[in-house]
Amino acid sequence: MTNIDLKTPVKQLEDFLRLKSWLGSEEFIQDISKPGEGNMNVVLRIKTNQRSLILKQSRPFVQKYQEIKAPLNRIEVEQHFYKTMATSKVKHHFPKIHYYDMENYLMVLEDLGECKDMSLYYNTGSFSIPMIETLVEVLNNIHSQQKPKDYPLNKELRALNYQHIFVLPFLNNNGFTLDSVQEGLQNLSLPYKNDPALKEVVNSIGEIYLSEGDVLLHGDYYPGSWMQKEGDIFIIDPEFSFIGFREFDLGVMLAHVLMANMEEHLIDHILGIYKANANINLVKQVAGIEIIRRIIGLAQLPLQRSLPEKDYLLQIARKMILK
Repeated sequence: MTNIDLKTPVKQLEDFLRLKSWLGSEEFIQDISKPGEGNMNVVLRIKTNQRSLILKQSRPFVQKYQEIKAPLNRIEVEQHFYKTMATSKVKHHFPKIHYYDMENYLMVLEDLGECKDMSLYYNTGSFSIPMIETLVEVLNNIHSQQKPKDYPLNKELRALNYQHIFVLPFLNNNGFTLDSVQEGLQNLSLPYKNDPALKEVVNSIGEIYLSEGDVLLHGDYYPGSWMQKEGDIFIIDPEFSFIGFREFDLGVMLAHVLMANMEEHLIDHILGIYKANANINLVKQVAGIEIIRRIIGLAQLPLQRSLPEKDYLLQIARKMILK
C-alpha cells in the first residue's frame, strides 16, 4: 500500500498519479493542501494546472485519533455508497467519484470547492426550515434506493461506532473526564450513566444497529457530513454506511437539529416531511441516544451550551428513549 499525505513530495505524488493514468501527460501539480478537518481519513486537495481534485485514503486507524484502530475497507464502503447515489434523483447533492484504487484504499473525488460543513450552526445560527426540508428530501432518497447487491456489511466500523454510541457514554469509568470539557458535566452525566431502565433500552437498540436491515443508510447523517456552499447542500463522508434500519439516520438527524435549534416542535416537522413509513418511537429513541452520547460521550461536538441547556437536552433525550 502506498501512503499519501501532506508530506509526500510533489514529484513522487505526480509520478504515482500519472502511473495510475489519473494525471494527463501535460498536467502538473501546483498545490497540495488540506481541505478541512477530517476525522477518519487522510484527505487532500490536489490543484493541478488544469483542475482541482480531492484525494481520500483510509488507514488502519482513525486519522484524528490514531490510537483507535479502524478497518481499511471503509473507503470501499464510501465508493459503493457514492456509486449507488450517482443514479438517484438527488445525485447533485453528492461529489462524483473520478477514480478508485482498491489496492491502495484510495479514492479521487470531485472537488466541491470552498465549502463549509454545517457544524457552525450549533452556535452561530439555527437550521432554517428550507435547509431541514432539503436534508430530509436527500435522506428520503437515500432510503428509497433499491437495496444494492453485494453492499459491504461494514461490520468492523459498525462495531467501533456501536461502542461510541451505545456503550462508552453510559459507563462510569470510560477513561474520559467530562469536566475537562466543561466543569460540572461529569456530575450532570451520572443519572444517565446509572439508570438501569435507560441502559436496557439503549442496549436493545444497539442490538438492532448491529443486525442486518433492508434500507441503505448514510450512517453518519449529521452536520459534520453536511456541506454548504452558496445555498447548495452537499452530503459527504458515508464511510459508516450500511444496510440497516431507516430510523437510525432519521433519529441522528433529528438529534442534531434539536441540539442546534433547541426547538422541540421541529421533531414533529421532521417526522411529518419524511415520506417513508418509519417507527416514530424508534426514531425518537435513536435521537435521544444520539443527544446523550454527544453531550456525555467521547465524540464531543463544537456545541457551546451552558450546563442548564445541556441538562435540558439530556432530559428531553431521556423522555424520548423511555417513552
